Amino acid sequence: MTAPLGPPHLVLVGLPGSGKSTVGPLLANALGAPFLDLDAEIERRHGLTIPQIFLQRGETLFRAMEHALTRELATKPGMVLSPGGGWMVSEANVALLRPPARIIHLEVSVPTALTRLGSGIERRPLLAGPAAKARLEALSAARTPLYSSADAAINTETLTPQEVATFGLRLASAWGWPIG
Repeated sequence: MTAPLGPPHLVLVGLPGSGKSTVGPLLANALGAPFLDLDAEIERRHGLTIPQIFLQRGETLFRAMEHALTRELATKPGMVLSPGGGWMVSEANVALLRPPARIIHLEVSVPTALTRLGSGIERRPLLAGPAAKARLEALSAARTPLYSSADAAINTETLTPQEVATFGLRLASAWGWPIG
């Protein structure tokens, strides 16, 4: 695999509701870089929503699609990436991009994530239906150790998306990203 020229990817990770898909475009715009939401790209390429993929093809096939897209991105110039909350569960995904990619964990508590997700939680295959809070708490417990391996963390609890993007911009600058 050939390493891309230019700055490395900035990968935003965190629980559903942490702000990855909201902050990502703001950060990319501030950096003058492309933004890619991996779930949206998988939906575009396969003509199905993520819930449809989970229902019709299963989580295992979805994870294979996510890994294939990550492999493709490993050869592309730096952009801001927003993978789904479970992307970091696969060490192989992380290994494809890192190094040189930098990972930023957008920290959020379960109650705040649930509030942010609102009725949109039904679009989340791993959370839809009754007991969403218990399932999100289980995901948090399982994934927090993985997220702790990120290069940096931003607690998003009380920050606006613009403030989170500003922190991300400062991190990118410190990591040598050309700004604007």
